[in-house]
Amino acid sequence: MIATIQPDITQNTHNRIKINNNISFKGANFSKGTKFLDGFIKSQENLSSTRFIQGTLTNWLPKAVLSRSFVDFSEFTFLEFLESGIFYFAAPFFGEHLYRNGIFKAIQPKKYKSLIPQNLSKSLDNIKKSDFDKETKNRLITTKAGVILACIAVPALEYALGFAKNLFTLKVFKISDFNNVANLNKNKKEDEQQQKKVETHSKQVLLKTGALIGSGIGAGVLLATNGYKSKTAVKLSEFLLEPGIYISKLLHKLNIKSDKTDKFLAEYLKLDFEDKGKFALSKGQLALTCITGLFGYSAAAKDRGKLDFYEVWTRVPLVVLYTIFGSSLLDAGFKKILAKKGKFPELIKKGKDGNIENIPTRKDLPEIAQKLAKLNNTSKEQELAKLIKQKAIITGVPYLFSLVTMGFVLSAVSRIWTKYRYDHQVKNQQQNISADNNNFVKFSPAFEGFRIK
Repeated sequence: MIATIQPDITQNTHNRIKINNNISFKGANFSKGTKFLDGFIKSQENLSSTRFIQGTLTNWLPKAVLSRSFVDFSEFTFLEFLESGIFYFAAPFFGEHLYRNGIFKAIQPKKYKSLIPQNLSKSLDNIKKSDFDKETKNRLITTKAGVILACIAVPALEYALGFAKNLFTLKVFKISDFNNVANLNKNKKEDEQQQKKVETHSKQVLLKTGALIGSGIGAGVLLATNGYKSKTAVKLSEFLLEPGIYISKLLHKLNIKSDKTDKFLAEYLKLDFEDKGKFALSKGQLALTCITGLFGYSAAAKDRGKLDFYEVWTRVPLVVLYTIFGSSLLDAGFKKILAKKGKFPELIKKGKDGNIENIPTRKDLPEIAQKLAKLNNTSKEQELAKLIKQKAIITGVPYLFSLVTMGFVLSAVSRIWTKYRYDHQVKNQQQNISADNNNFVKFSPAFEGFRIK
């Protein structure tokens, strides 16, 4: 049964049938396969959910299959699930619950106790265009910026995670040498001095992380309570929320203008939350956390040996790019192929500039389904099922390709490369020892009489 349909049909300027967006098919009797695909495309339209699934499948699953030892399996399992939580859910959780409805609500004057938190999720542009008075606007802007400063906790925790992992492995398994973690060194010998170095440095970083988090919250509270009084503080707050827009303006002054560049900078340098009625993860927040994590991994890896450091820089930069952009790097090319072959014309359309327009969201599909049902004299449920399958193909093919490539292939290559480096390192050490021995016999006067001519 079709639960609710709003048959509000009008004609738009392009002589196409326009249907009320409130159409829903909650009671649609889909097959199990269609329901699965429907769940998949819904998950892909939530940045936190889709990136969590992508990140976990790409990073944890291939490593689990290709794990080199139980220690190796344990530490990357510890790392990946904590990291995924930090990457995709920490910022919205802290921002929405701990800050918006907690600390930053408590510090507001009685007059603004409800008003500020209620409107804090609005975008910077919407706040500026609102009917609020100047003081309220400034309070909203500086409070939003204060929340972002407090959210420095998220990249700080991500940076420290590599050191927490090192400490976990050391305390649980008494291992600090990466060669032993990766099961490369068969004698499993540990250097006590290295263990002390790993423990000391890890604890130092964790303490500094705590101090940085506390400073970020303090600075955020100060900005939220007093920043609205200063024009400079308000301007700095605006820049902090959306630095990409200000960088675009600077580029324009230098006569560097590009709509694509402006869009990219606005999306991926945006530190403010997405406005979805509540705080939602933005691409800029995700990018900052990922990049911070890369350098945290790198610093932590140095403590455990060169091979750990090399493996990080072999694999992690590509994983970071994939985490930030997902499979979108492949999406555009795949859509062009489908458009060229005339596939899925109701979903893949070209704009006036010749570029492919944004694919309709899951919420848009019932509207399109009702239009198609009327034109094709078919059932709305049938058309919706077709659209779900088509959108699943558009989204799923690049998703699966990048999963296999970035997951299993990259993990396998990095492990093979690490083993090659280790074998090459051991071979060079043996050759150096042999050369030293030969030179000792050849050049030492004490043994000169024993040389075989």
